[in-house]
Amino acid sequence: MKQKIYTLGLIITSIIFLGALLKINHWPGGGQLLILGIVMLVIVFLPLALRNHFRTEGGRKNLLLYIVTWLTCFVVFGGMLFKLMHWPGAGIALLIALPFPYVVFLPVFLIMTSKDKNFSIHNTVAVLFLLAGTSISSALLGLNVSKERLDDSMRLSGNYNRIEAVLDEIPAADSQAPVIYKIDELVAIIDDYQRKIFLVEGMSEEEWNNDPRIFPFPEKTSIANKALFIGGKNPTYDTRLQAGLGDLVSELQKSAANEEISAKIPLIFDFYETPGDSLGWTQGKFVVTPRVWSLIYLDALETNLKLIRAGI
Repeated sequence: MKQKIYTLGLIITSIIFLGALLKINHWPGGGQLLILGIVMLVIVFLPLALRNHFRTEGGRKNLLLYIVTWLTCFVVFGGMLFKLMHWPGAGIALLIALPFPYVVFLPVFLIMTSKDKNFSIHNTVAVLFLLAGTSISSALLGLNVSKERLDDSMRLSGNYNRIEAVLDEIPAADSQAPVIYKIDELVAIIDDYQRKIFLVEGMSEEEWNNDPRIFPFPEKTSIANKALFIGGKNPTYDTRLQAGLGDLVSELQKSAANEEISAKIPLIFDFYETPGDSLGWTQGKFVVTPRVWSLIYLDALETNLKLIRAGI
C-alpha cells in the first residue's frame, strides 16, 4: 500500500510540475494540468497518505492533527490554484491561505506533539521551516502573477491610447446627431473620471498616455474608489457614466440602423445594467474592481466609443 501511495505521489508531482512548466511559458494545457494535479493531490493523494500513516503510526488521540493537516493543505493549495488560474476571489483565497498554517495548523501541531515525550524537537523545527517556505512561495507566487497581469493590462492600455490618438485625427461626424451627442457626453465623463483618478494618484494624463507602466502604485485597491466617492449627508459614488451608457443604449434602440449595435453594447462595453439599480455596475467596475484595472477599463471604453462614433 505504501509503495502504491509513493507511486501515486510521484505521478501527481510530475503532473503539477509539467502543468507549471506549461503555464509559465503560456503553452496550451498548462492550466488544465495544474487543476488536475492539485485536485488529485488534495482530494486523492493526501487523504490516502494521511490515512495510511494514521493506521500505522498514529493514534486516535492524534486524529485532530491529521484532519487539520489535510485542511491546511486544502486551503494553501486551493489559494495557490485560484491565484495561478486568475479565478474570482483569488486575492481573498490567498489572503486566507497565507496565515492559515500559523493560525490553525501550528497551534494544533504544538499542542498534540507536546504530549509525546518521544517527539523530537527537530521535527518541530522542520515543520516551522516548511510553513515558512510555503508562505514565502505563496506570497512570491501572488506577487509574480499579479505583476504579470498588471504589466500585460497596462501594455494593452497603451495600445488603446495609441488607437485613440489615431481616431482623434478622423474628422468629427455631425455632432448634432443624438447618438453622436451622447457619445461625446460619455467621452467627456470618462475624461473627468480619469482626471479625478490622476489627481488622487499624483500624476498627469500625459504621463499615463505616454507609458501607463509608470503608474506609481498599480496594486492599490482603492484607486478609483477614492476618486469617484462623493461624501456628504448621503455618501455615494459618481454614477454619471453608468447613467450615460444606459442613455446611449436607449438612443441606439430608437434607430433601426443602430438596433444591432445597441444589442451588442453589453458585450462591447461590459455593461450590464440592472433595472432599478443605479449603483451596482459602478460599484462593480470602480469600487470592487481592485488595482489599476478600473483606469484601464476607462481607456478601453473611450476607445470603443470613438470607434463606434467613427463608424456611424
